[in-house]
Amino acid sequence: MGSSSPATPANVFVYGSLLAGDVVNALLNRIPPSSVAVLPHHQRFSIKGRVYPAIIPINDKQVLGKVLLDVTPSELHILDEFEDYEYERSKVNVFLEDGSLELEAYTYIWKNKTDPHLNGEWNFEDWENLHKENFLKMTKEFMEEFKKSQSSHQV
Repeated sequence: MGSSSPATPANVFVYGSLLAGDVVNALLNRIPPSSVAVLPHHQRFSIKGRVYPAIIPINDKQVLGKVLLDVTPSELHILDEFEDYEYERSKVNVFLEDGSLELEAYTYIWKNKTDPHLNGEWNFEDWENLHKENFLKMTKEFMEEFKKSQSSHQV
């Protein structure tokens, strides 16, 4: 990914499948503390042919999501690997939903800002009802492969 991993825990703004606690738990083996948050000057889109969304910078728009707090460097590495190569991890400023606090966080932004496959608004409830079960299965399979690849790199 574009940004190097921090040496200390970080905040991560999530806005799609990672809003589901069981998906986060399948990846990180825990659910970090979180708060509802808003990312200003971005918009969330459905991606034609995919079940997960993308965000890109767009003035005067905002994305409602969650900020995961105290994500460790090794957990951030897992999230980097999980997110497709078409995303870039970037630092952003998010606001807690009540506007009380601004936090620096990482998030995953779609690299191709003019992608013709970005199509309409993505809806978490629809995803949860239609795709979550299969997505969770895929996530668990990803983690099995990830763990195998990590253990094969150790001497």
